[in-house]
Amino acid sequence: MTNYTHRYLARIVIEAETPLSIGSGDKDLVTDSLVATDSNGLPYIPATSIAGVVRSMMKSLCTNEGEESGKDIVESLFGFQGSGKNSDKGKGSEIIFTEAKILNSQGNVMDGLCDMDRIFSDSLLQHYAALPVRQHVRITDKGTAADQKLFSGQVVFAGSRFCFEIEMVSDGSNFTLFESVLSRLRDVSFRLGGGTRDGFGKIRVVEMKTADLDLLKKESLDAYLAKSSSLDSLFWKEHGHETENMSMTPTASKSMIHYRLELRPESFFQFGSGFSDDEADMTPVKAKKVEWTKTDNGVTGTLIDNLVLIPATSLKGALAHRVAFHWNRLSSKYADDMKGTDFEKITGSHNEAVRLLFGSEGDEHDMTRGNVIFSDIIQGKAKDKIFNHLKIDRFTGGGIEGALFSEKAVYGEGDCYTTEILLDKKNLFSSCGEEGSPEAERVIETFEKALEDLCNGMLSLGGGVNRGHGVFNGTLVIVNDNEHEEN
Repeated sequence: MTNYTHRYLARIVIEAETPLSIGSGDKDLVTDSLVATDSNGLPYIPATSIAGVVRSMMKSLCTNEGEESGKDIVESLFGFQGSGKNSDKGKGSEIIFTEAKILNSQGNVMDGLCDMDRIFSDSLLQHYAALPVRQHVRITDKGTAADQKLFSGQVVFAGSRFCFEIEMVSDGSNFTLFESVLSRLRDVSFRLGGGTRDGFGKIRVVEMKTADLDLLKKESLDAYLAKSSSLDSLFWKEHGHETENMSMTPTASKSMIHYRLELRPESFFQFGSGFSDDEADMTPVKAKKVEWTKTDNGVTGTLIDNLVLIPATSLKGALAHRVAFHWNRLSSKYADDMKGTDFEKITGSHNEAVRLLFGSEGDEHDMTRGNVIFSDIIQGKAKDKIFNHLKIDRFTGGGIEGALFSEKAVYGEGDCYTTEILLDKKNLFSSCGEEGSPEAERVIETFEKALEDLCNGMLSLGGGVNRGHGVFNGTLVIVNDNEHEEN
C-alpha cells in the first residue's frame, strides 16, 4: 500500500484566447447549445472537462515510452475501474482537479455564492448576462448550404480568464510527473470544450503557482489542514511560489507541425453574420474580446467591441475544398472523367485527403476526428463599407422590383491577421498505417499547397467572392522549437 506523505498543489489562471464552448446539454429558443453556468449564472469549466483533456494528453505522451509503461502511468495518476473478471479491482485517482471559476474585471475569482449586485455592478461580468451566439452552416462544393446543416451555439467571450487548482497525492518520489502534468497545460494543442477543431477553446496559461508539502513536517501539515477550498485562499500568498523551471511560453509537441499564417486582405472581405441591421441587409460577423491591462493594483479586464472576426470554420472549409482539388489533381482524377455520382466519391469527406486531415462524420465506426486544429482570428477594429446592389431589367433599363439589397463588408487593406494551425503528424501517419507513409506525406503536401494558394491570392475566403471580396495574400511560416522558418 502506498504511503501518501506528500501533497503537490498548483493554482492556475488560464485565458481563453479564442471563444470557449463548454456545453451544458441544454438549448433555448435562441440557440441549439447553451454553455455551462455555475450557481451564480456565470460560465465555468467543469473539472471533468479539464481532467479528461489532461488525461488524454498524458496518455499520448506516456505511450511514447512504451504502450504498457504509458498505460500504467496514466492509470496510476487518474485511476481506473476494473471490468470482467477483474471487476473487483480498481484504483482511485491520485490527482484531483477543481472547477475553473471565472475572474471578474479586477482579476478576482468568483468562487462560491456571490451577491447578484456584485456581479451586475462589475464592469466586465455584467456583459456575461447575454453571451454571443455563433452561427454554423455547412457549405457544399457547389457553394450552397447543405440540407439540415444549419445550427448555432452559445460561446464565452475570447479573453475570459478562469482559475482552478490541481492537487496530487504522492509518496514524495514523483514531483517530476506532477510537473509533466502541468506542462500539458502549456502545449499549443491544449484545447478545452467543444468545437476544438473549429477554432474554439484555445487556452493560454497566465499564472501558475505551485506548492510541495511534506505532511511529515508539522509546518507543512498545519498549512495543508488550514488551507481553504476557496480558489482565493490565503494559502497561496503564504506558501505558493511561481514555477521556476516551467516557462509560461506555449510549446508545441514534436508530433505536431506548427504553422503560422499571416493574412493580408487586398481590399474588402465579408464573413456573414446571417443578420441584417438598420443600414444593410447583410452584415459581417464581429466579435467581442476581453483585454487585460496591468495596473498598480493588479490587472483590469475590459470587454472590447466591434472586432474583426475571421471564423476558423470559414478558413477550414475553404482549405478543405482546395485540398480535395489538389489531392485529385495529384491522383490524376479529373472532373471530365467522372460519370454520374462518381464525382461525389472524390469530394467532401469521401476524399481521402479531406477525411484524413479534417475528419468525417458518420456512425460510431465510420466517424473520424480531424488531424488539423484551427483557431479563430479576432483582431483589430472593423472598418465597414456599405455596398448597394440592384438587378437591372435588360429590356427597360430600370431596376427589377424586389432585387435591391445592400451589404456591409470589412475593409482590410494594410491590415495583417495572424493565426496558428496545428497538424497532428503522428496521428496522421498512424491513420495511414505506418510512420513515414508516402500517402501521409502526400496528404501533407496537398494541405501545404492549399495554404500556398491562400497566401498567393488564389483562394478567396468568406462571402461575395464572385463580387471581388475575400482576396488575401499572406505568408506561411513553419514554427520549430527555436526560431521561425519561412516555408
